[in-house]
Amino acid sequence: MTRGLFRIIVAVLTILSSATVAPMLLTQHAAAQPTGSSGSSAPKFLKLSLDSVTPTAVTTVSDPLLTVSGTITNIGDRVVDNVIVRIQRAAAVTSPSVLRSTLRLDQVNYDVTGPFEDVAERLSPGQRKQFTLSIALRPGGRDSTSSLDITAPGVYPLLLNVNGEPAYGSQARLDDARFLLPVLGVPPTTDAESGSAGAQAVAAATDAPVATTLLWPLADRPRLVAGVPGSVNGKVELTDDELAASLGKGGRLDQLLGALESAVSTNIGRDRSLASAVCVAVDPDLLGTVQAMTKGYRVLASPSDPDGATRPGTGAEQAQTWLDRLRALAASVCTVALPFAQVDITALAAVNDPDLSARALDAPADIVDSILATRSVRGVSLPDSGSIDTSAGMLLRSHGFGTAVLADTAAATVGSASSNDSSPTTGDTGRTTNDQPKSTLSSASQTIPDSAAPDIVRLPEVTAASPGANSTEVSVPEPAPTVSVAPTAAAPSTNGTNPNNPAPPAGLVPDPVLHAATFDIWSATALAAVGSNPPTPSFTPAKVRYDVTNDSRMARLQDALGAVSWTALNPQPNRPRSLLLVPPQQWGASRDEATALLRQVELLMRNNLATPRAFHELLAEPPDGEPYELDYLPQAAQDAVPARFVLPTRDQGHRISELMRALVELPEAEPTPRQFLTPLRDDLLRVLTLSDRRTGDATQPDTFAQRRLDQTTRTLDSLYRSVTVLPPGGVYTLASEQSPLLLVARNELPVAIRIKFRIEAPAETKITDIGEQVLPPTGTRSFQIPTEVSDSRNLVIPIFLTTPDGISLGNPTSVSVRSNAYGQALAIITACAGILLFLLAGRRLWRRFRGQPDPADEGFDPPTRRRVNRYRRARQRVLRQQEHQEAP
Repeated sequence: MTRGLFRIIVAVLTILSSATVAPMLLTQHAAAQPTGSSGSSAPKFLKLSLDSVTPTAVTTVSDPLLTVSGTITNIGDRVVDNVIVRIQRAAAVTSPSVLRSTLRLDQVNYDVTGPFEDVAERLSPGQRKQFTLSIALRPGGRDSTSSLDITAPGVYPLLLNVNGEPAYGSQARLDDARFLLPVLGVPPTTDAESGSAGAQAVAAATDAPVATTLLWPLADRPRLVAGVPGSVNGKVELTDDELAASLGKGGRLDQLLGALESAVSTNIGRDRSLASAVCVAVDPDLLGTVQAMTKGYRVLASPSDPDGATRPGTGAEQAQTWLDRLRALAASVCTVALPFAQVDITALAAVNDPDLSARALDAPADIVDSILATRSVRGVSLPDSGSIDTSAGMLLRSHGFGTAVLADTAAATVGSASSNDSSPTTGDTGRTTNDQPKSTLSSASQTIPDSAAPDIVRLPEVTAASPGANSTEVSVPEPAPTVSVAPTAAAPSTNGTNPNNPAPPAGLVPDPVLHAATFDIWSATALAAVGSNPPTPSFTPAKVRYDVTNDSRMARLQDALGAVSWTALNPQPNRPRSLLLVPPQQWGASRDEATALLRQVELLMRNNLATPRAFHELLAEPPDGEPYELDYLPQAAQDAVPARFVLPTRDQGHRISELMRALVELPEAEPTPRQFLTPLRDDLLRVLTLSDRRTGDATQPDTFAQRRLDQTTRTLDSLYRSVTVLPPGGVYTLASEQSPLLLVARNELPVAIRIKFRIEAPAETKITDIGEQVLPPTGTRSFQIPTEVSDSRNLVIPIFLTTPDGISLGNPTSVSVRSNAYGQALAIITACAGILLFLLAGRRLWRRFRGQPDPADEGFDPPTRRRVNRYRRARQRVLRQQEHQEAP
């Protein structure tokens, strides 16, 4: 009895203790969860998403109330009660690096707070609730009991803070959303009691407007199936039909183009300031692909099976419409060509193939001009990574590029390279990790590089490789594009008919040193975060790298608006009063997001905070007097094309060049050798693309690159095997010892090719080299090879076909030859017979001269010999008479 009672008491105490401790543990867990969408991990109970901000940028004529809308979603497995939200503000951003780092500070740094407002009494798992809250921008306004206390222009970090009480826990902060609010001017207030005018409006200083240039990228990942040589009537094959959707209504490229069309519209009365500040940066690989789509194309049924079945593409009409729109836009704005297929210029320099480099760097401007019927800006390169090493710089300068557009941290004063804090943090895989504990951010933010390089800097260590390459604009023969180019309008002359792309002034002596036009990394980082699938650029410092997809798209757009506006609102003596805005080349901004950014730039210009600066005017500025050097950023090296692709790409590029030298261009024959092989060279450049290499996981781009390399290699193997000698059947018998050897060579290529025979003749034969020959396209040709055989035995003669440079073609073959000559024995017998005949004739003559009868004449007396001779002569006369009578 006592023992049973004791057990009951122990059980009751155990239950009570568990019930008491569990809420404490749950409360600690709720309070300790990550508290920001930009934190190192996702929230566990509630997810706060920012939906809209009104106004997106505050001016002196804006509404004095800030209105924010959002959505709170219960993403946990338990109900959350008493859901409340409030808005908080931190101090205005005072340095450009804080534009990024402040988005990861703890909420205690957002010390100006508004009141909590109720959102929902209870949110069940999976349930969501939208809310809207308003707060005055500055104190003293009518109907405002609280405000954000904004009294001066600037860029202000704001935070939405959501609290709730999860089941088995207590009230805690469960998530937040951070964003930037650009304040170009503070609107006036109205007295809360009398309704009369209160505080006056506060406008930003306009005495030092920022010269602003905006690059507008239009690029896409490579889509063409690799390993397909050029043809005249063949349809191109695409790996998928996603590009058709992107070009069609509502697609990514359609929206980017549409936003720019609306912003730079030539409607009467519209200010053209923004149009003069914008330059469209176009990927020639995208243009060639889109133009090929207009003629019909096919798509792989399975993108993972490049050799599998295909189906008709559906985007020909969308491609034509989009291309026509872009062609019309290019006539009124600046255009510049991107490197082909967003190629990694540093990897391209490591490959060190002149023909590949020419295709990647020289051809893009000609392709863009030909397809868009315009004249693009020449002599400037826009590397996708924003950072290059010295070898890449030398490559650009040797190809006539006078300027490279780089991140302002990718060029450092001489002797200070690698001093910026950009070292990536890596995990076990060696790839960059975007997550970093938030606790390190507040202290580390002070060491993030803030100094900006001048607009144009000079790189004395990067000079032209030869005197002939010193020009900042070179004229090269127009290479054949990936597909046939047939623009609807004639391309303008090279004297610069487009006012947005004027020709370089004559008479100026070009600088043999490469220049760097630097862009602000903080605005570029913020612009990269706008839209779908946002990457973190390689030039973003490691201490402020985080997964931006935890933030809502609206929050990321606000961050970009704030970053774009910061320089105009914060004149500083150590920073240039200029701004080059560079979104990522494969930008995912929607039409609304892109339009908002364009309007923000236009708003800065209307408020005299910025002035338009054409891209060619930026490039024409004199460089800073202090020498700089390239500083290849560690993260850019981490995101680069792996070194294992360099040697195979070089080998296959060399094979293409060798085959190109052997092909013959016939008059009025298509495809030409360049049209036939250029698509394979383009495939090698696509192997070196930087597209999709900033996601933190290189598995997919590595797989695509290896697949393209393998397909191109197999195709080249097939092309080299397509030119061969047909093996003769059986034994080839020569009529005499000097009869020619008859061979038939076949060319399955659609272009003519120069060949040479390499015949390894045995010692018993002598074969004459017939020199270089030409095989017609898709045909055969017979050849007579002068041959001398001194043996009647069966001889095996190996035969090879090569290019004039000695590169093997096709498969080697051999010919079994037998001659009617008797060889050495016949020569000995013939010589002996001749000697014997000479001796016998000499013996007869010797005896006749001595008057001695020859024993061979014994048995024939003189009278008999005379009768025989008379009879022979008479018979000959009779035969001649008969022939004479029979003759007509």
